[in-house]
Amino acid sequence: VQSAELTQSDPAVIKPGNSHTLTYKGSGFTFSSYWMGWVRQFSDGRLQWLCYMYTNGISVDYNNDVKGRFTATRDNNNNMVTLKMDNMKTEDSAMYYCARDTLIKKHVFL
Repeated sequence: VQSAELTQSDPAVIKPGNSHTLTYKGSGFTFSSYWMGWVRQFSDGRLQWLCYMYTNGISVDYNNDVKGRFTATRDNNNNMVTLKMDNMKTEDSAMYYCARDTLIKKHVFL
C-alpha cells in the first residue's frame, strides 16, 4: 500500500485587493505522473474547483471565476504546487485545498 501526503501552508487572513500564495508539497507518490488541482470549500459547504494542472507542468485550466486573478504552477522537481491569488475579493473567502487526481495521466505532446 502506497502512502501519499500533502503538506499545506499555514492559514491566513487576507484583505480584499491583496494577494496571497498557497503552497503544497506532495510526497509518497510519483508527483510528475498525476494531474494536480486546487479546490475551495465555502462556509456553506459548497465545493468549487479552481484549476487543474497537467503533468507537463505547463498547461493549466482555470474556472472562469478565478481566471486572470489566480495563477497555479507546479514544480515537478520539488513535488510542489502553488496558487498565487491576486486582487482577492470577499467572495474568495473559503478553505482552499490542493487535490491530486486518482489516476496516473500520461500524455504525448507533439
